Amino acid sequence: MAEPILEPKPVAASRVTATYLVMPGDTNYLGSIFGGKVMQYIDTTGAIAAMRHARRVCVTASLDRLDFHVPIASGHIVILNASVNRAFGSSMEVGVRVEREAPLTGERAHTASAYLTFVALDDDRHPVRVAPVAPANAEDERRHADALARREARRK
Repeated sequence: MAEPILEPKPVAASRVTATYLVMPGDTNYLGSIFGGKVMQYIDTTGAIAAMRHARRVCVTASLDRLDFHVPIASGHIVILNASVNRAFGSSMEVGVRVEREAPLTGERAHTASAYLTFVALDDDRHPVRVAPVAPANAEDERRHADALARREARRK
């Protein structure tokens, strides 16, 4: 039996913004947030974006390179923005951008970006196809094309 045709979904349908306050217990000896804590925030925010797109349980399959550009100190606000860039059958590339904000000045800085691959699962925990992504503007189109290039590079 042929699989049903899934209607493309706009990037906006998967967008997530998550915000956290860095508390002293989240920080290392130098007063900066633990990298693992930021990774947890990235994974959780990315998973929500994937689930919004797929309307299924989604699991993390991979995380591309993660570089920390500037530290996030205790008392800073962490802002994560995520969305699905492209779907590939049952998998999806999700981009997550992390910024820090100084709450007393509002100054923001880009701290990290990551691309994660999530796989949608059916009720029996088997991969299931997801709808394609329908880019709505030039930025969505760029991210959609870049996701394909990254996927091809990962597969080499």
